Parts: sequence; structure tokens; C-alpha cells
Amino acid sequence: MARKKDQEPTEKKPGRIAQIKQTYKMARRSDRWVGWITLGYMLGVLGLVVLIGLLLGPLWMWLIMGLPSALLAGAIVFGRRAERAAYAQIEGQPGAAAAALGTLRRGWDTTPGIGANRYQDVVHRAVGKPGIVLIGEGEVPSRVSNLLAQEKKRHARVAPETPVYDIVVGRGDGLVPLPKLPKHLRKLPKNLRGAEITELRHRLRALGTQPVGMPKGPLPKGIKMPSGGPPPPTNRR
Repeated sequence: MARKKDQEPTEKKPGRIAQIKQTYKMARRSDRWVGWITLGYMLGVLGLVVLIGLLLGPLWMWLIMGLPSALLAGAIVFGRRAERAAYAQIEGQPGAAAAALGTLRRGWDTTPGIGANRYQDVVHRAVGKPGIVLIGEGEVPSRVSNLLAQEKKRHARVAPETPVYDIVVGRGDGLVPLPKLPKHLRKLPKNLRGAEITELRHRLRALGTQPVGMPKGPLPKGIKMPSGGPPPPTNRR
């Protein structure tokens, strides 16, 4: 009999409970009341259900419905506050926009660090139904806009008929705050269909990316975006 090849040990993903604990520890760094507020909402929903059960009866039936409702309310509140805490801890740090783009759901193809300059301003790219979206981040918005203009011309040569949007991440007039970046992209007009998006991706592969690394300056360790996206980039050079 042929000998079986030794399988390489695979890294085990943390279980659901471990993920919740990790997310709670992360959120508590900037939101010390996240646990108590979550518990308060759960008890409030459960108390309301018990009150309705006492008035309308039978109580046991309302309790059966109330427990899942309380858990759902707690999960929603905890998820939102944890997401807000995660953004608060990475906002303003190099690579934060790339981490936010990682929370985009199906239908988006993101490429971090397609362009940069000597000031460590960076441009990321997202491709989806709106077309091409170029996202720039850096300390000086006007300088980031110049870098975006260069990348916009470069992409227009490869896909001249495709809409190209440019976004500068930051706080101020004409800028998109980091926590609102994924929602901003999802609200863009739907200009392309599935086959057109596939063709666009092939064109952009031919364009390639500039050989740049992500700016130096590590993000806080152990942070994961609670909405299911990957952790912020760690492949800094």
C-alpha cells in the first residue's frame, strides 16, 4: 500500500467563543462600557418581554420568544460598538483604508497599495459594479489628490469607457471618514454587470501595479473588523 503523505499542520481558526472574547478585548481598549451597555440592552429587551408576558400571558411562551430577541439585540449593539471601536483605533494610521476595504462583501475586488509616493501617501483600488474606485490616504489631502489624479489617468488609458471614482479618506470637506468608507462605496451608482466586471478585471491585470509596499507604521495588534472582514494589513516592509 502506498504510504500517505504527511499532511502539513494547518493553523486552526479560533472558535466562536474565542472570537467574541478577542473582539471584546479589542473593543474595550477604546470603549470601556461596551460590555455593560450590551448587557443593559439585553436585559431591557428581556424585561420588556416579561412585562408583556405578565400582562397578556402566558409568561412561558413570551420567555421563549424573549430570550432569542434579547440575544439578538445584544449581538447587534455589541457588533456596532465593536466596529466603531476598531475604526477608532486604526483611523489615521497607515494602511487603515485598506483594512476598511477588507470589510466589503461579495461583488468587490480590492487591491491595496497600487500606488504611492515618497511621502507615504497610498492609493488602493476597488473594482465592482460602480466601476473603478481609487481610494487615497495620507496626511495632506491635496497631495493625495495629486496622486489620485495620476492613478486615474493611468487607469483611464486601460479602461477609457469605465467610470473611475476617486476618494480621499479623512476628516473634512470633500473627504470620506474612514468608518463611512465601505458604506460610501456601496452607495455608488451601479454601472457595470457581471461580464463587464470580469472583463475589467482582466484589463487591470494587464495594467499591473507599481512595485510599492504599504507605508511603515504598524496598526494596533490583534484588531479585526467585526463585520467579517480580514484584519488590517500586516505585510509592511
